Amino acid sequence: MKILGAIILGAAVSCGGDGRAPVRHGTMPTPDELVKENMDAIRLEERDIDLYAERNGLALTKSSTGVRLLFVRNAEGQVARPDQWAKVNYVVELLNGDTAYSTEPGRPESFVVEMDQVESGLHEAIQLMSPGDSALVVIPSYRAHGLIGDQDRIPMRSTVVYRIGLVAVTDRP
Repeated sequence: MKILGAIILGAAVSCGGDGRAPVRHGTMPTPDELVKENMDAIRLEERDIDLYAERNGLALTKSSTGVRLLFVRNAEGQVARPDQWAKVNYVVELLNGDTAYSTEPGRPESFVVEMDQVESGLHEAIQLMSPGDSALVVIPSYRAHGLIGDQDRIPMRSTVVYRIGLVAVTDRP
């Protein structure tokens, strides 16, 4: 009897009350409904990024794709270009301040600009940086890990914040 009661209680608790819209069964949303839902999600994410910037007193510059950037240190020099190797130190955080990833101290990581499997928003930002630059880069989910996150430390539809330093740019690894 206790087991049956626990099952019924578990089913009742899992059936709602979390504030999300109910799942529709049997009908697929129309393309127009999907576009509207996606645009609503983007607007909410933009608002969250604005609140993050306001809360932290950041004057972020926004690109046409939604990536936001604030130079912490702006060195003179030639910016990174596609097909070059970028060597970087970074800390990746979520908007709530939780750290998802970081390079080991003194051990920068490298990737090929516009070629490797890193966030498209990071490729965009790194091409605005010169060796010696440090920046705070806020990348919306649609330019980062998208709808599903990275299936490890970055949840679905998460904005990521890079605190990044460009150590060097080379034509070879």
